[in-house]
Amino acid sequence: MVTRRTTINVRRLQHASSPIPDGRQDELRSFYGETLGLREVPVPRTLADRGLVWFAAGGDDLELHFFPGVPDPEHPRHLCLEVEDLEAARERLSASGYQPNETIPIPGRPRFLCRDPFGNLIEFTTIVHDYRHA
Repeated sequence: MVTRRTTINVRRLQHASSPIPDGRQDELRSFYGETLGLREVPVPRTLADRGLVWFAAGGDDLELHFFPGVPDPEHPRHLCLEVEDLEAARERLSASGYQPNETIPIPGRPRFLCRDPFGNLIEFTTIVHDYRHA
């Protein structure tokens, strides 16, 4: 018997989800909405009673979803935001009381890491050129 293999044709990443402590949605809005400048988007009405907060995170309808849960501030799992001006992002985070940290360099992708108010790790980068050609 011949087994036919099919592939899943992934179009793109649509969203990433991270936990926040329940009841701290206003602090989440302050960090992601005010400090980072992301636009909050409505949660579908079928999920409205779950304490979720969603943000638009760039073109093509990429979203960040946050749900009540237990963040792990020791875990290296992270999301990455590409920004236009990396140094301006670093300065904004520092001025807002957050601690941007250096990390292992990637050629063509200057970057730093920072934890949100709940301990979720975020990488900030600017893609200058393809690291495979450095």
